[in-house]
Amino acid sequence: MNADTMTTPSINLSFTASAALSDNLQRVLTDLIALELVGKQIHWNVVGPNFRDIHLNLDDVVDIAREGSDEVAERMRAINAVPDGRPATIAAATTVPAAPEGEILTGEGVAYIVSAIEAVVATLRGVDEDVDSEDPTSSGIVEDLIGKLEQQAWFLSSEVRKPVR
Repeated sequence: MNADTMTTPSINLSFTASAALSDNLQRVLTDLIALELVGKQIHWNVVGPNFRDIHLNLDDVVDIAREGSDEVAERMRAINAVPDGRPATIAAATTVPAAPEGEILTGEGVAYIVSAIEAVVATLRGVDEDVDSEDPTSSGIVEDLIGKLEQQAWFLSSEVRKPVR
């Protein structure tokens, strides 16, 4: 086929996200990007007992956040919403608590990152019902992220907690 006879493919994206769906997915995107950033901050600066295990597990959290944010942003584009991942947007709107500055002991680092994961999960759970009512496909992404992040919170907290007797 030569350039004169080629046609531009037509994709009918008839579903367009409502403002509410777009806003809810933006909230998720914002918190996932923030989690990726603070996860790396703790990863680079954690010191103390179980350092290596925690250091490596933080990469798992970062990977989930990075892959999840990409999936959410691409889903937003697929449903004619516009994701905003600019640093100023993330800093202004995230529910993830600010990461501590400097080196951090493993126990404190775990407590912090678990609280950050819990903030993201709270956002995910908080939007899921409304997202599901308009777009079950997006809800599936949200629910998958809940499971992955809750598992990471469990893995990390198990590194430092004492057994219940």
